[in-house]
Amino acid sequence: MTELMEIGARNAAIQLRGVGKSFGAHKVLTGIDLDIGRGERVCIIGPSGSGKSTLLRCMVFLETYDEGEIHVEGRLLGYSVEGGVRKRDADVQVAAVRRNVGMVFQQFNLWPHMTALGNVGAALRVVKGLPRAEVDRISREALATVGLAHKADDYPQRLSGGQQQRVAIARALAMSPSILLFDEPTSALDPELVGEVLEVMRKLAGQGMTMVVVTHEMGFAAEVADRVIFMDGGRIIEQGPPSRLFSNPQSPRLAQFLDTWRSRNHSGSAS
Repeated sequence: MTELMEIGARNAAIQLRGVGKSFGAHKVLTGIDLDIGRGERVCIIGPSGSGKSTLLRCMVFLETYDEGEIHVEGRLLGYSVEGGVRKRDADVQVAAVRRNVGMVFQQFNLWPHMTALGNVGAALRVVKGLPRAEVDRISREALATVGLAHKADDYPQRLSGGQQQRVAIARALAMSPSILLFDEPTSALDPELVGEVLEVMRKLAGQGMTMVVVTHEMGFAAEVADRVIFMDGGRIIEQGPPSRLFSNPQSPRLAQFLDTWRSRNHSGSAS
């Protein structure tokens, strides 16, 4: 069993061991052990305040973690160990470890003075220093991937919320990540716009992209995820394939959470 765990760890895109995080006296993550396999699609669900988004942000060191270790593609994220003492890395070292990780946030965070094309290409110019023609080519390909090639010259204010989020996804894709993290990417959208964003995510999942998605879209998780993780109180309570997790939860807390979701969903459909 130990040998199998070690093999799994070596093949992990992201590996967490004993990860903890506090905000002052408030413990938000406790003892998180998790391996995300290369090419795996993982959805993280749970009630508000359960630590889902904090966990995701720790995976790219947008939040520092206080305990344990996070390895991205085999490299320790955020810290170095010298003489048995752990010290925080400089920003340039952190950036080098997470260079193959892209993230899509709840809010689109597009530059209002830039077109869709300009927003997608900004990091290619600033971070990678690519020539203008190369930036333009990659940016247009990324927009085409999310179905917005025809919106390249539009400014954010002329785009719907769903289109703005798809531009944000294109921006992440343009950096050629091997891992994509999504932090509730549809939570800021009107209900009728959710489907177009989820469709893009389904397409990416079908292409074998390693994906970790914090979401409240249970149907999406059931359809796309290889594994669903349920969190509550800053801990992983239960995890497994969606076919088992949603139909036969083992923990009373997950069963309660799913009953509440089904009740709300049914009421919403009936109204």
